[in-house]
Amino acid sequence: MILIGQYDSPFVRRVAVALQHYGLTYEHRPWSVWADADSIAKYNPLRRVPVLVLDSGEALVESSAILDALDDMVEPSRALLPRSGEARRAGLRISALATGLADKAVSLLYEHVLRTDERRSQVWVERCVQQMSDTLDLLEKERAGRGGDHLLGSFSHADIALGCALRFVGEAHPSLTDAARRPALAAHAARCEAMPAFAAVVQPLHVAV
Repeated sequence: MILIGQYDSPFVRRVAVALQHYGLTYEHRPWSVWADADSIAKYNPLRRVPVLVLDSGEALVESSAILDALDDMVEPSRALLPRSGEARRAGLRISALATGLADKAVSLLYEHVLRTDERRSQVWVERCVQQMSDTLDLLEKERAGRGGDHLLGSFSHADIALGCALRFVGEAHPSLTDAARRPALAAHAARCEAMPAFAAVVQPLHVAV
């Protein structure tokens, strides 16, 4: 398999962490959505990452869809989300909040990177900041309420999605992260980053357009 995309993307990284956890062998092509857009377009015309190219040549896109396919490649007992039931719904909900947070963080980052101060939409910036702050507050409450080392009692895609989102937000928008205000999220991020599967696929954030 081939994983396309850079590890500073929270979406690419969540797929890479799962691959590492499962012990699935893959080739990594750290292509940039800007500098390598034409190469990515051969596999995904949207020029978005991650893309996972299977040994058959099929190209899977969108991190959630890729992870669903990876879960089918391992024994059901090893899957990072059950196939049905309350735990699956909870895991998908938390993952959706975490990836939504990451998506807003990307939007806000590009607003600053691609626009000068004069052209920047303050309304859009304030909206993104509010959406992210409110989501972080909700995730803090959720994480504190669940306790333990893992959100669902055992390591899951929800843990990965949240850990990857928190690292990205911390690097892209450090003013929005406050360990004193959200200690449960800070502790979760620290536990994730200490895990070998996370440490193996880390890249400092760098944006070049």
